[in-house]
Amino acid sequence: MSYQTAILSNGLRIIHQHTDSPVTYCGFAINAGTRDELNDEKGMAHFVEHMIFKGTKKRKSYHIINRMEVVGGELNAYTSKEETLVYSIFPAKELARAVDLLADLVFNSVFPEKELDKEVEIVIDEINSYKDNPSELIFDEFENILFQGHELGRNILGDEESLESFGSDSCKRFIQRLYKPSNMIFFSMGNNSIDQVIRYLEKSIPALENDESAIINRKSLSDLPLKEQVVNMEMDTNQAHVMIGCKCYDIYDDKRSALYLMNNILGGPGMNSRLNVSLREKRGIAYSVESNLTPYTDTGVFAIYFGTDIKKYKKGIQLATKELEIMRNNALTAQQLEAAKKQLYGQLIVSNENKENLALGMGKAFLRYNTYHNLDEIKERIAKVSTEQLQYIANDLFAEEKLLTLVIK
Repeated sequence: MSYQTAILSNGLRIIHQHTDSPVTYCGFAINAGTRDELNDEKGMAHFVEHMIFKGTKKRKSYHIINRMEVVGGELNAYTSKEETLVYSIFPAKELARAVDLLADLVFNSVFPEKELDKEVEIVIDEINSYKDNPSELIFDEFENILFQGHELGRNILGDEESLESFGSDSCKRFIQRLYKPSNMIFFSMGNNSIDQVIRYLEKSIPALENDESAIINRKSLSDLPLKEQVVNMEMDTNQAHVMIGCKCYDIYDDKRSALYLMNNILGGPGMNSRLNVSLREKRGIAYSVESNLTPYTDTGVFAIYFGTDIKKYKKGIQLATKELEIMRNNALTAQQLEAAKKQLYGQLIVSNENKENLALGMGKAFLRYNTYHNLDEIKERIAKVSTEQLQYIANDLFAEEKLLTLVIK
């Protein structure tokens, strides 16, 4: 499927992909996340994402939550370390309604004081629930240790002290600094035309000048050596939760496709992943074991996670690091490489049937690369990956001195 792009006079970039589906997906991808918060704004990106649903210059919260629901649509948002997405899914004929509402949320939110205290309590409850779940907590703790207190390692939810300091004015300052047309894109996928999208956006967005100074210039993450190789956290859990990993390549690195393939071989969703076979199928050490690749704009994280009986976690660590050692020392055969590529191609084809994820992926890709690569282009990049390249990456990333191991037990 081809796509079209445009740019408004205020600097907002637009990407649209026409489909024959009766359902349309559209929204704003904003280049603002946890790492863009000031020191007194910890948790602000996520909190603002909550609060934009609580009232605008045109609508009360009741009208916001019902606006798309009454036509069978959905309204959603989420925050990550580097971006915020606000989007809707709806019958294609309701495009004007959706664009008007989304623009209202992003550009006209008023952050009513009477809603702030309630939302602070909700997010604090979310934090407490999160702390009670070590299988989720370990991911943020791992990045915080790996990045040594850099903004990129911050917990997306923030902390109770910061949240209780937030007010309507501080939320508005965050929005005014980062929610600028030139610092975001609008994406749409459905049975509509890009001309319709442009017309509705121009009608709904306030008159704003193109302020290119709003484009974020993030403080680059210096490549500091690890302070500690192994970190233990005591939490009185029934299981031991383990994460082993390292810094890796950013979203612009030419080696990212090869690393993506390697991650799939080691701990991807297939039951035949090397880690799943080693820890679960052969030895019954872990019910769930996986590896994850999280690329950022100037660095990335590769990490293996598993949960196991406290008596068995050391054996699990030994087995997981053994798989990394095998990747370093033993090149894949040509047959193994082709089988790995075939499996990944199939997974990509299946995942492309999830249109919501496809639309969100298109939006994030356009935000970062100012282009969008279709499945054939991705397949072409993966086809070029060689066994030599995989072994080089394994030796570059998985050397023992570069690995951090975090254990929560």
